[in-house]
Amino acid sequence: MTHELWTAKLDSYLDGELESGEMAKLDSHLRECSECAAEGLRRLQWKKSIQSAAARRYLADPKLRERVQKKFSREKPVRRWWPAYAVTMAILIVLAGIAILREGSRQERNSRILSEVADLHVSTLASSNPVDVVSTDRHTVKPWFAGRIPFTFDLPELQGTPFELVGGRVSYLEQSPGAELIFRVRKHQISVFIFQERAIPGRLPKVGPIDARSFHLDTWTHNELRYFVIGDAARDDIQALSNLLKSNH
Repeated sequence: MTHELWTAKLDSYLDGELESGEMAKLDSHLRECSECAAEGLRRLQWKKSIQSAAARRYLADPKLRERVQKKFSREKPVRRWWPAYAVTMAILIVLAGIAILREGSRQERNSRILSEVADLHVSTLASSNPVDVVSTDRHTVKPWFAGRIPFTFDLPELQGTPFELVGGRVSYLEQSPGAELIFRVRKHQISVFIFQERAIPGRLPKVGPIDARSFHLDTWTHNELRYFVIGDAARDDIQALSNLLKSNH
């Protein structure tokens, strides 16, 4: 169901006019959708403001209030929806707050992951032995990872490109092993990290390029594997190497 269909039911939801089944469905949706929860809170505040203004402007005579109360005390009690209205308001406020906190937590988690990837690249640059298998031949580098990481991957043909494969090593992200491949282009070193997507908490951007510290970085997923391409080379070089890797999927 689209956002428009959900939001079309918000007024009836706030007024307690939906059937119990529809109320439950919309309540469940509001717990998962920050946009609809925020819109519900906005409408709720708007309704409350109108009712408050109306109460101040049209203050009834106390005697009229007594007559109305006596009349309805002899009739069937009307449905009292204000308690449900107050509960709904509280739920919406809490849901909106939770959604904001979740979004902030997600962004913080993503930033931490990208920072860790940048740290891994810096560690490789600073290492006197940046690779464990030294070879420009992809048919040598790829088999070396067999038994060292819990997945396989393919490497592209680099002949006719400005990129050169230097070698590879096992790297760890969130305590999960993965492959780090080192490439060189015009004296710049680029790291390509490959990890299992399930080993990385949260949802990272599916496609770059983005910046991580002073490096350019591209990231995407394929076949449940998460790829990171990072380096201080030009953004176009990072994107070109990423495209080579993607074309080999």
